[in-house]
Amino acid sequence: MMDRKKFILGTLALASLPLLPSVVFASKSRQRYQVAVIDLMLLKRQKLSAVALAKEIGADGLEVDMGGLGNRPTFDNKFVDPAFLKSYQQAISDTGLTICSLAMTGFYAQSIAARENYLQPIRDCFDTMKKLNVKLAFLPLGIQCDLVEHPELWPVLVERLKVIGQLARKYKVTVAIETALSAREEKRFLQEIGQSTIKSCFNFSNALKKGRDLIQELEILGKDHIAQIHCTDEDGLWLQENKRLDLQAVKCCLDRMDWKGWLVIERSRRPEYIRDVKMNYSTNTKFVKEVFQ
Repeated sequence: MMDRKKFILGTLALASLPLLPSVVFASKSRQRYQVAVIDLMLLKRQKLSAVALAKEIGADGLEVDMGGLGNRPTFDNKFVDPAFLKSYQQAISDTGLTICSLAMTGFYAQSIAARENYLQPIRDCFDTMKKLNVKLAFLPLGIQCDLVEHPELWPVLVERLKVIGQLARKYKVTVAIETALSAREEKRFLQEIGQSTIKSCFNFSNALKKGRDLIQELEILGKDHIAQIHCTDEDGLWLQENKRLDLQAVKCCLDRMDWKGWLVIERSRRPEYIRDVKMNYSTNTKFVKEVFQ
């Protein structure tokens, strides 16, 4: 816990940081890489104020969470309320932001392999995507479906993701999954699923924590298998301070691959400012834009 003096100094430092307006950067329509933040990590899960905060931070877009899951039949989703939906749509329109993806983070802790009616929350997510005009869903396989720890779940997950992929095709959307697999194994997993609507949400942190060569992992997986990137590492350092994550090298790699899409900043928070979302995410967003835009 930081003492009061450090807290006050941190607050004063934040107040002195200029938040670059979006007009400083080139038009979004001309950008091959766009930068988003996550409402859950802004501590504003499905809150209207997340939109204005994301704009103030300098992001191009927002990954919006579907709400808690737990043992419920489906997500605790506020977008089923027509008044809230309308207000959110208006806020997005007013700020000019884009919802890059809807996130089913409830599956970080819940098992999509063991859940009896696993399609209900998926279908509810797709219905919400249709209302919000979002084309990408983020689906983490989570702790209980970690294929490194539980390889026996491979067959059931392949079959269930095939069904999800077929449903996604009907809705004309794509599902980006996050696994704990190496790029080679994840590519094999995606090929076995065999659905063009099921791709990877590649998280830099997963590869870095395992000591894998990040550039090599991206090249092995290939541009056609990557729908979205979580441009992040573990907490501890801001992105520009992180020596094991060379974003300039990553950009060169993605340029060579001819990949384009959303870079979503998840963590990479300084511990002394762990709950100061404006400081952490405006700092990281500014740096990612300097590198990629």
